[in-house]
Amino acid sequence: MVMRTLSVAVFSALLAACAVGPDYVRPNDPDVSHFVRNENAEAPQPQEQVEFWHAFGDAELDRLVEAALLHNNDLRVALADYDQANALLRGSKYDRLPTLVASGAISNVRQSADQAPGVDRDGRDFHEYQGSIGFSWELDLFGRIRRQVQAQRADAQASAEDMAAMQVAVVGELARTYFQLRGWQQQLRIAQENADSQKRTLDLLQVRANAGMDDAFDVNRGRAQLESTQAQIPALQAQVATASHRIAVLVGQPPEALVGELEAPADLPELPRNIAVDAPGDLLRRRPDVAAAERRLAAASARIGVATGDLFPKFTLGGLIGSDALSTSALFERDSETRLLSLGIDGSFLNVGRVRAEIAAAKAADAADLARYDQAVLTALEDTENALVQVSRGGDEVSHLQEAATASGNAMQLAQVRFNHGAINVLELLDAQRTNLQTEDALAQGRARNAVAVAALYQALAGGWPNYVPKESVAKKD
Repeated sequence: MVMRTLSVAVFSALLAACAVGPDYVRPNDPDVSHFVRNENAEAPQPQEQVEFWHAFGDAELDRLVEAALLHNNDLRVALADYDQANALLRGSKYDRLPTLVASGAISNVRQSADQAPGVDRDGRDFHEYQGSIGFSWELDLFGRIRRQVQAQRADAQASAEDMAAMQVAVVGELARTYFQLRGWQQQLRIAQENADSQKRTLDLLQVRANAGMDDAFDVNRGRAQLESTQAQIPALQAQVATASHRIAVLVGQPPEALVGELEAPADLPELPRNIAVDAPGDLLRRRPDVAAAERRLAAASARIGVATGDLFPKFTLGGLIGSDALSTSALFERDSETRLLSLGIDGSFLNVGRVRAEIAAAKAADAADLARYDQAVLTALEDTENALVQVSRGGDEVSHLQEAATASGNAMQLAQVRFNHGAINVLELLDAQRTNLQTEDALAQGRARNAVAVAALYQALAGGWPNYVPKESVAKKD
């Protein structure tokens, strides 16, 4: 009997290479050879594995990004989820091994007079000592446990990719917010400088009106323009403050923690001239959100096998060896030995309707994850195409706005000279000042938008990211 039971165990090991359910096959990516919106004349080059934010040459941005990667709370959650998935993977692997159990007990027993007829009361009282060690082992004849381990491994790999995707999202948002902050600070400086200039013009108009050279109409027009410019200042100050608050939270600090540090105005950093763009296939293999969706699809495929395994009986091999005695001195003697070797069969596979419903649910989940993967691929391509066109058109926009700002500045200076010599009236001077303010403000906004677009392109490319997650710890196969 013992030999037959052990033979079943050996047979199960031979069948371990077989597993019910479909073997996972990675879906094919779209046949796209290049990005339509990539107007870079150079051929695509592989991304260098350096942190993209260093390309801007801004020490403050570098410091903020490093702080965010260390202290951002969303990243802490993602890391905890990754650790949990890894722990569940380690736990699932133990299901393939026998489960060991050990027990011991000391009992004080009193039998009834009917159980021990003719024995006095004292004779029916005794102590019993027990000790045993045993095991229980589900024989994975049809690969159900193996599929469960495959699913858990894919979940752990997806969690690692989620961690990387969260890094991309946090750093991308931090870079965008930082560039917006610097852009609003430039707009604030422009508004304040123009308000000072318009204040001097208003004072001059007031003097001229007092001297009878101008009337109240000119003074009121000058005052209206000054107040309109000054009205922009509080809104810009509020935007600067909210951006500072957002950056502080992204680096894991209270909202007001960086106000003093970031309130000092600074120019937008120089933008990289050329950004290498890989082919779409390389991009899809690098994007962590796409990789996470693909791993979840693999997990869903494996869970079809887990559900399918319930169509077959589950065989469990059990064993126990122990000792049962009425005194401690006899506990481990030969005559006190107890043992048990068993082969159990779980008959829950007979509930065919319920099992087939679980299989159908697993297949539906697999179909949903396939659709999510396809959507992740399309979103990655869309993000990159959009970022490419925004960077390209943004550069053209800034070039034109720079020309407009230069021309309007020159026109305003000439208007001031002509007004001082009486060649033009005050309305023409005020119009020149208003136009100059508008063009300078538009230039500041355009530069900020272009910087944000460059950050979005780096984020879409997901290139040059440090490997903060040890993915190799979950990528290995047994």
